[in-house]
Amino acid sequence: MKNDSKSESIDSFDELDLSPVMRSALKRAGFSKPSPIQGQLIPLALDGEDVIGQARTGTGKTASFAIPILEQLDSLDECRDPQAIIVVPTRELADQVARETERLAAGVETEIAVLSGGKNLNKQLRQLENGVQIVVGTPGRIHDHLQRRSLRTGSVWCVVMDEADRMLDIGFRPQIERILRKCPKDRQTLLLSATLPNGVRRLAESYMQDPLVIDCSKNDMAVETIEQHYFTVAQDRKSDLLDLVLEREKPEQTIIFCRTKRGTDRLYRQLSHRHPECGSMHGDMAQRERDRVLQRLRDGKLKILVATDVVGRGIDISTISHIINYDVPQDCDDYVHRVGRTGRMGRDGIAFTFIVPGEGEFLTNIERRINKELLRDQIEGFEAVAPPPVAKVEEEQVGPAKRKLNPMHRKVRRRR
Repeated sequence: MKNDSKSESIDSFDELDLSPVMRSALKRAGFSKPSPIQGQLIPLALDGEDVIGQARTGTGKTASFAIPILEQLDSLDECRDPQAIIVVPTRELADQVARETERLAAGVETEIAVLSGGKNLNKQLRQLENGVQIVVGTPGRIHDHLQRRSLRTGSVWCVVMDEADRMLDIGFRPQIERILRKCPKDRQTLLLSATLPNGVRRLAESYMQDPLVIDCSKNDMAVETIEQHYFTVAQDRKSDLLDLVLEREKPEQTIIFCRTKRGTDRLYRQLSHRHPECGSMHGDMAQRERDRVLQRLRDGKLKILVATDVVGRGIDISTISHIINYDVPQDCDDYVHRVGRTGRMGRDGIAFTFIVPGEGEFLTNIERRINKELLRDQIEGFEAVAPPPVAKVEEEQVGPAKRKLNPMHRKVRRRR
């Protein structure tokens, strides 16, 4: 691996030799100038280089690899087998990448198949049989199609591994390696990752040809530009604090993150009585229902989404104005990805994290991870710890009255 010294970042799409139809699609999609990752990756990808791009979510990563792929595709008349495979960690991200690629393909008929779990397998089989140019999918389902021999890889000239660190974190390395081994050796490989741990580097060394490394993580519109606060609060006061934060902030749209599926359901039930435009999402929900919830969020029909980390990565909805960590994430990278759901592509964003007694270490680790201190916040008049009931304390101070007022003593005497 070597750092990119071959080309400098472009400042305008006009510097690229793009087709007229792509220029029109970029204009319709509202792309005015390249983001840092787009400015560096697109020229190298168009030159056929293998590239490792370090960049966080919300920085235009999808367009950085979709544009070069779309510009070099053969038509279905020339080739009916997949020419590019884009591997992503989650079903939601697969749908999102496919939608963005379709948007950039406007004006040219392009067949894109989404291969992910929770989707109709027979429909996927029919799509592959009828002919596709681009496959976007999760490692497990792509691997399944390879085993069925329904996915032919002989014509693949580009493989993209998006959010490679996340895919390795959740144990997809065997499937990824099989996918890479099944594709032609003279292919182009693009690897995108928020971080470059040793596992990602070893994967690149094994399956990429002299890759160039570009690091846009320092220039990303990521957590560094998002206003970040924390509240200290007792566990049994979090729900009351949440109501006050929502009342004070009046967010355009907000995602409230919980640690568990059960906690997500419980908080959703509490909020939905007061906030009809509230939804929930976690891993136990059927894929069709998860898709429906996300579509309502994109359409602006949901103002509040209560969710687990199933939406912590890869969900790109630019109208999310606030993130609330109702439960503090125990993994620092999960915090980064949660908070990255707001402030997308340069928009303003704000994040709040609730810290209960005993979780100070998590807060310290988060601050070390992002190299930034979170601002302590408070709401005037709110007691972070509920005061003890005064009447009960007074009764306990009076000896004789305590025995007379204790109903349990009377009950015990009756049982005897």
